[in-house]
Amino acid sequence: MSTSAAEHLSPAFPERAAWGTAGKLRAWQAGALQRYLETNPRDFLAVATPGAGKTTFALRLATELLGRGIVDSVTIVAPTEHLKTQWADAAARVGIQIDPKFTNRQVDEASDYHGVALTYQGVASNPEVHRIRTLRTRTLVILDEVHHGGDNKSWGDALRVAFEGATRRVCLTGTPFRSDTSPIPFVRYEHDAAGIRRSASDYAYGYAEALADGVVRPVLFLAYGGNMRWRTRAGDEIAARLGTPMTKDAIAGAWRTALDPNGAWIPSVLQAADKRLSEVRRHVPDAGGLVIASNQTAARAYARTLEAITGSKPTVVLSDDLGASSRIEDFAKSDDRWMVAVRMVSEGVDVPRLCVGVYATSTSTPLFFAQAVGRFVRARKRGETASVFLPTVPIILEHAARLEEQRDHALDRPSRPGESPEDAMWSEEEGLLAAANREEKASGDLLDDGSFEALESEAEFDHVLFDAEQFGMGFEVSTEDEQEYLGLPGLLEPDQVSKLLRQRQDKLVKSGRKRRDDDEPVAAHRALANQRKELNGLVAQYARKSGQPHAVIHNDLRQQCGGPTLDRASSEQVSARIELIRRWFVGRR
Repeated sequence: MSTSAAEHLSPAFPERAAWGTAGKLRAWQAGALQRYLETNPRDFLAVATPGAGKTTFALRLATELLGRGIVDSVTIVAPTEHLKTQWADAAARVGIQIDPKFTNRQVDEASDYHGVALTYQGVASNPEVHRIRTLRTRTLVILDEVHHGGDNKSWGDALRVAFEGATRRVCLTGTPFRSDTSPIPFVRYEHDAAGIRRSASDYAYGYAEALADGVVRPVLFLAYGGNMRWRTRAGDEIAARLGTPMTKDAIAGAWRTALDPNGAWIPSVLQAADKRLSEVRRHVPDAGGLVIASNQTAARAYARTLEAITGSKPTVVLSDDLGASSRIEDFAKSDDRWMVAVRMVSEGVDVPRLCVGVYATSTSTPLFFAQAVGRFVRARKRGETASVFLPTVPIILEHAARLEEQRDHALDRPSRPGESPEDAMWSEEEGLLAAANREEKASGDLLDDGSFEALESEAEFDHVLFDAEQFGMGFEVSTEDEQEYLGLPGLLEPDQVSKLLRQRQDKLVKSGRKRRDDDEPVAAHRALANQRKELNGLVAQYARKSGQPHAVIHNDLRQQCGGPTLDRASSEQVSARIELIRRWFVGRR
């Protein structure tokens, strides 16, 4: 192993090192480096959870390859302009000079540099320029968040043209999965037991492992529902409660109404998030918050609301603003409370002091959600926790519950005839994601032509989701209860968070407080919908405990209790399944 400048590389860029890691590589970084140097591959895929330190690993590897004379130059490809500068600054700290201003009009970088930083879009616009550059010298190509190479066929083709002749290629990603089947360049795919081709990493370091190592923060999700009212394009007024069982169209309408800046939901949730930030700052003085908005109009409106709440202007980051990168850097170095962004801070941008987030966007893909949550998980000090405020939307809560799962990119889709229960569940999930994405596009069209109108919204604390378990669900949670959740200390170990949440749950149960609406007559269809929701929640918890897919558990319950599928089961049949799965939790199969 060399004794280059990388020996002193901080494991966290661009700010402070994470807890317990200053002056040395983290265990996973050292392990990945050792595996690379032992196998000496041309292509290497490292999958590491957001916040784990992929930049550090790649730059340490670059110094090794440069120092050993295996390569003479380095090309870094990143998703955004801001990340180009971030990579260049990080590389400079270990003696590698990277030009982030290189353009396709240039033939070569200046002699002062060891290489260049590019964007995927820049490579796609003229891949021949980069093919010539790559062939002129022995080049290491670092593809940051390489899943972007599958964004469309032209981008993937351009990357192959530009970098097929590279001496070495290192691919990095924190979220390798995609909901489409576009192959990612320079990534190896292997058949699994079901015959599906899935991406194969050369080294993987997931969120669960990073959490156990203290590299990332545990995430506390606070879900908010409430009553919504809106007018459809047909002129109908609809009222619904966000968080109760609804059709997909109703969920989309309620969700969009909640995110409307003119309603009461957003101000209430932002105020709660600011209270949570104040509590966290008692233990983490420079802790910051980030609101992720759907579009620029909403972002500006949310910023005005935050200014009214806090008395100070938040930093606003818009993707088409030339000063966006500098504003992110200034915020990262300051102790200001809030930043509001659209997509600029959704991936790769490191602001380690972000501890509180508000997911105020209609984007629902698992990839985007994982990247967004990744902005809050980088741990700098032992015991730091992250808090993310969410709308009570089923697909978003599902992503939150599955945060610790390691998923790969699949190129194939199982055929419908004769598919297994596991494949059926997987296919259903992909269908839901596709439908959700269609809703996003549709919602944008509706908002643009004025045919959708949000009329009224209110926010109500629903429950806390931590470690895939729900706390407070099903109870009438008072304002005092909400304040207890918002007031959890900002420095807690994961087991301490679980202990406090369980104590709070036990207190609710022992209080004898009735479940919501238990004191009022309930229509049969609503009662059955609530039973189905309860059963689905229990199945989700048992799936996490047992490792079985949801579809398999539902099928076992149906076989033992009898009756049709859940959507056609009677109240009595659903109750029997709830009772059965509760016995499973205590080992009474």
